Amino acid sequence: MPRSSAVPALDFPQEILQAYALNDGMNQLLLEHLDSRAWRAKMPGRKGRTIAAIFAHLHNVRCKWLRLSAPHLKLPARLDHNRCTQKQARAALAESAGRCSQMLAEALTSPAGRVQSFVRDGWARPWPPGVAMFAYMITHDAHHRGQACMLAHQLGFPLKAGYKLWGWEKLAKECGFRLLAPGKTKRPAGTGRSNPGSEMTIEITQPRCLSIAF
Repeated sequence: MPRSSAVPALDFPQEILQAYALNDGMNQLLLEHLDSRAWRAKMPGRKGRTIAAIFAHLHNVRCKWLRLSAPHLKLPARLDHNRCTQKQARAALAESAGRCSQMLAEALTSPAGRVQSFVRDGWARPWPPGVAMFAYMITHDAHHRGQACMLAHQLGFPLKAGYKLWGWEKLAKECGFRLLAPGKTKRPAGTGRSNPGSEMTIEITQPRCLSIAF
Protein backbone atom coordinates (compact mmCIF):
# COMPACT_ATOMS: atom_id res chain seq x y z
CA MET A 1 0.00 0.00 0.00
CA PRO A 2 1.54 3.39 -0.94
CA ARG A 3 2.69 5.52 1.96
CA SER A 4 0.46 8.53 2.62
CA SER A 5 1.96 11.82 1.51
CA ALA A 6 1.24 13.14 5.04
CA VAL A 7 3.78 10.71 6.50
CA PRO A 8 7.42 11.60 5.75
CA ALA A 9 9.58 8.93 4.17
CA LEU A 10 11.81 7.12 6.64
CA ASP A 11 15.52 7.84 6.70
CA PHE A 12 16.45 4.50 8.23
CA PRO A 13 20.18 5.07 8.90
CA GLN A 14 19.47 8.45 10.47
CA GLU A 15 16.76 6.98 12.70
CA ILE A 16 19.20 4.27 13.84
CA LEU A 17 21.64 6.99 14.88
CA GLN A 18 18.91 8.92 16.66
CA ALA A 19 17.85 5.81 18.56
CA TYR A 20 21.46 5.24 19.59
CA ALA A 21 21.64 8.86 20.78
CA LEU A 22 18.54 8.25 22.93
CA ASN A 23 20.18 5.14 24.31
CA ASP A 24 23.24 7.03 25.53
CA GLY A 25 21.03 9.88 26.71
CA MET A 26 19.58 7.41 29.22
CA ASN A 27 23.08 6.54 30.43
CA GLN A 28 23.85 10.24 30.89
CA LEU A 29 20.59 10.80 32.75
CA LEU A 30 21.25 7.90 35.09
CA LEU A 31 24.74 9.12 35.94
CA GLU A 32 23.51 12.68 36.40
CA HIS A 33 20.96 11.66 39.03
CA LEU A 34 22.81 8.79 40.69
CA ASP A 35 23.62 9.45 44.34
CA SER A 36 27.41 9.78 44.56
CA ARG A 37 27.43 7.53 47.63
CA ALA A 38 26.33 4.62 45.44
CA TRP A 39 29.18 5.02 42.94
CA ARG A 40 31.67 2.67 44.64
CA ALA A 41 29.43 1.12 47.28
CA LYS A 42 29.36 -2.66 47.57
CA MET A 43 26.64 -5.00 48.72
CA PRO A 44 27.70 -6.60 52.03
CA GLY A 45 28.77 -10.22 51.60
CA ARG A 46 28.43 -10.17 47.81
CA LYS A 47 30.92 -10.20 45.00
CA GLY A 48 30.31 -8.32 41.81
CA ARG A 49 30.88 -5.06 40.04
CA THR A 50 30.27 -1.70 41.64
CA ILE A 51 28.26 0.84 39.67
CA ALA A 52 31.56 2.53 38.82
CA ALA A 53 32.83 -0.76 37.43
CA ILE A 54 29.61 -1.34 35.47
CA PHE A 55 29.88 1.95 33.60
CA ALA A 56 33.63 1.62 33.10
CA HIS A 57 32.97 -1.82 31.58
CA LEU A 58 30.26 -0.40 29.33
CA HIS A 59 32.63 2.26 28.00
CA ASN A 60 35.60 -0.11 27.67
CA VAL A 61 33.56 -2.65 25.70
CA ARG A 62 32.60 0.11 23.26
CA CYS A 63 36.31 0.83 22.89
CA LYS A 64 36.88 -2.83 22.07
CA TRP A 65 34.17 -2.79 19.40
CA LEU A 66 35.78 0.26 17.85
CA ARG A 67 39.25 -1.26 17.94
CA LEU A 68 38.08 -4.50 16.31
CA SER A 69 35.48 -3.13 13.89
CA ALA A 70 36.59 0.41 13.05
CA PRO A 71 40.34 0.69 13.68
CA HIS A 72 40.53 3.80 11.48
CA LEU A 73 38.53 5.79 14.07
CA LYS A 74 40.27 7.51 16.97
CA LEU A 75 40.03 5.25 20.00
CA PRO A 76 38.80 6.86 23.24
CA ALA A 77 40.88 6.38 26.39
CA ARG A 78 39.77 3.48 28.55
CA LEU A 79 38.36 3.99 32.04
CA ASP A 80 39.87 2.61 35.23
CA HIS A 81 36.92 1.66 37.43
CA ASN A 82 39.06 2.03 40.55
CA ARG A 83 39.82 5.68 39.80
CA CYS A 84 37.19 7.21 37.53
CA THR A 85 34.61 9.63 38.89
CA GLN A 86 30.99 9.90 37.78
CA LYS A 87 31.86 13.08 35.89
CA GLN A 88 34.72 11.33 34.08
CA ALA A 89 32.47 8.37 33.26
CA ARG A 90 29.84 10.68 31.76
CA ALA A 91 32.44 12.38 29.58
CA ALA A 92 33.97 9.06 28.50
CA LEU A 93 30.59 7.55 27.64
CA ALA A 94 29.65 10.62 25.61
CA GLU A 95 32.89 10.27 23.66
CA SER A 96 32.58 6.53 23.05
CA ALA A 97 28.92 6.96 22.06
CA GLY A 98 29.99 9.54 19.49
CA ARG A 99 32.61 7.19 18.06
CA CYS A 100 30.18 4.26 18.02
CA SER A 101 27.63 6.45 16.25
CA GLN A 102 30.25 7.23 13.64
CA MET A 103 30.99 3.53 13.31
CA LEU A 104 27.27 2.82 12.86
CA ALA A 105 26.97 5.58 10.28
CA GLU A 106 29.81 4.10 8.23
CA ALA A 107 28.43 0.58 8.65
CA LEU A 108 25.01 1.62 7.35
CA THR A 109 26.31 3.68 4.44
CA SER A 110 25.28 2.46 1.00
CA PRO A 111 27.31 1.68 -1.01
CA ALA A 112 29.51 -0.02 1.53
CA GLY A 113 31.36 2.26 3.92
CA ARG A 114 34.65 1.72 5.67
CA VAL A 115 33.12 -0.50 8.37
CA GLN A 116 32.81 -3.86 6.62
CA SER A 117 31.97 -6.03 9.65
CA PHE A 118 31.14 -5.90 13.34
CA VAL A 119 33.45 -7.85 15.66
CA ARG A 120 32.13 -7.90 19.21
CA ASP A 121 35.10 -9.72 20.76
CA GLY A 122 38.45 -11.22 19.83
CA TRP A 123 37.05 -14.75 19.94
CA ALA A 124 33.87 -13.91 17.98
CA ARG A 125 33.29 -14.30 14.28
CA PRO A 126 32.59 -11.09 12.35
CA TRP A 127 29.01 -10.10 11.65
CA PRO A 128 27.88 -8.18 8.58
CA PRO A 129 27.12 -4.58 9.57
CA GLY A 130 23.46 -3.77 9.98
CA VAL A 131 20.49 -3.97 12.34
CA ALA A 132 21.83 -6.91 14.38
CA MET A 133 24.98 -4.90 15.10
CA PHE A 134 22.90 -1.95 16.31
CA ALA A 135 20.59 -4.17 18.39
CA TYR A 136 23.55 -5.89 20.07
CA MET A 137 25.11 -2.53 20.97
CA ILE A 138 22.03 -1.05 22.62
CA THR A 139 21.10 -4.35 24.31
CA HIS A 140 24.52 -4.41 25.97
CA ASP A 141 23.97 -0.87 27.26
CA ALA A 142 20.43 -1.62 28.45
CA HIS A 143 21.53 -4.79 30.27
CA HIS A 144 24.17 -2.97 32.31
CA ARG A 145 21.99 0.11 32.80
CA GLY A 146 19.42 -2.17 34.42
CA GLN A 147 22.10 -3.71 36.62
CA ALA A 148 23.17 -0.26 37.80
CA CYS A 149 19.59 0.79 38.60
CA MET A 150 18.92 -2.42 40.53
CA LEU A 151 22.20 -2.19 42.45
CA ALA A 152 21.56 1.43 43.41
CA HIS A 153 18.13 0.41 44.74
CA GLN A 154 19.58 -2.52 46.71
CA LEU A 155 22.23 -0.27 48.21
CA GLY A 156 19.56 2.09 49.49
CA PHE A 157 20.06 4.80 46.87
CA PRO A 158 17.15 4.34 44.45
CA LEU A 159 17.20 6.52 41.37
CA LYS A 160 14.52 9.07 42.25
CA ALA A 161 14.52 10.43 38.71
CA GLY A 162 14.30 6.95 37.17
CA TYR A 163 10.97 7.80 35.56
CA LYS A 164 12.84 10.29 33.37
CA LEU A 165 14.45 7.35 31.55
CA TRP A 166 11.09 6.92 29.83
CA GLY A 167 10.70 10.57 28.87
CA TRP A 168 11.94 9.98 25.35
CA GLU A 169 10.29 13.12 23.99
CA LYS A 170 12.45 15.27 26.27
CA LEU A 171 15.55 13.14 25.68
CA ALA A 172 15.04 13.43 21.93
CA LYS A 173 14.73 17.21 22.20
CA GLU A 174 17.98 17.35 24.18
CA CYS A 175 19.63 15.33 21.39
CA GLY A 176 18.41 17.76 18.75
CA PHE A 177 15.39 16.05 17.22
CA ARG A 178 11.70 15.56 18.02
CA LEU A 179 9.34 12.63 18.25
CA LEU A 180 6.05 13.61 16.64
CA ALA A 181 2.69 12.02 16.08
CA PRO A 182 0.82 13.54 13.11
CA GLY A 183 -2.78 14.55 13.60
CA LYS A 184 -4.47 14.68 16.98
CA THR A 185 -2.25 13.78 19.91
CA LYS A 186 -4.78 14.29 22.71
CA ARG A 187 -5.47 11.15 24.69
CA PRO A 188 -8.95 9.66 24.27
CA ALA A 189 -11.09 10.37 27.32
CA GLY A 190 -10.86 7.74 30.03
CA THR A 191 -8.09 5.70 28.43
CA GLY A 192 -4.95 7.30 29.79
CA ARG A 193 -3.30 6.23 26.56
CA SER A 194 -2.37 7.99 23.36
CA ASN A 195 -4.61 7.55 20.33
CA PRO A 196 -3.83 4.11 18.87
CA GLY A 197 -4.77 5.46 15.44
CA SER A 198 -1.90 7.95 15.51
CA GLU A 199 1.16 6.69 13.73
CA MET A 200 4.42 7.68 15.39
CA THR A 201 6.92 9.34 13.12
CA ILE A 202 10.16 11.19 13.66
CA GLU A 203 10.92 14.68 12.44
CA ILE A 204 14.39 14.28 11.01
CA THR A 205 16.94 16.89 11.99
CA GLN A 206 20.63 16.51 12.70
CA PRO A 207 21.00 15.58 16.38
CA ARG A 208 23.30 17.98 18.22
CA CYS A 209 24.70 15.06 20.20
CA LEU A 210 25.92 13.49 16.95
CA SER A 211 28.13 15.13 14.41
CA ILE A 212 27.72 12.65 11.59
CA ALA A 213 26.77 13.31 8.01
CA PHE A 214 25.90 10.73 5.37
